[in-house]
Amino acid sequence: MASTHQVKQYLAFWLQLGKGLVVKNSPEIQRPESVIQGDRYSPEFEACWQRVTQSGGKNCYLEGTDQTLEQLLSSEWDVAACARCEMPVPILTLGVRSPGCPCEDMPLWPNTELPMPRTPVDSQAQLHRIRDRLAHLTSKDSGTSC
Repeated sequence: MASTHQVKQYLAFWLQLGKGLVVKNSPEIQRPESVIQGDRYSPEFEACWQRVTQSGGKNCYLEGTDQTLEQLLSSEWDVAACARCEMPVPILTLGVRSPGCPCEDMPLWPNTELPMPRTPVDSQAQLHRIRDRLAHLTSKDSGTSC
């Protein structure tokens, strides 16, 4: 079963590549202008995600796919990496093989010359971990004698 976190990440990654969030009975496809803002998801993406969670994912699906986000949050589905492009794709945990990857209708994807979609990164926390590793390495080196 795909976790809420995995489904949110699945949606965020594909929205970064220009796919849209389709909500049945809504005239427009949701395409947040930005998905990531610094070390977190953008308010625009969070508003989309809020709409998904309020409906339980019912009638919401990624453009170019058939599975609703409600289905992905059920025990019948999981999210794994596509063998072609390494992006997250829905797969059935039991039963008939699920349809292909949303990248099937993107002729220029995967494009290794572009950055891959990503999750938000807390730059400060990352820099602190690097600083701590360097401090630990220099303290080990200064303790040795030749």
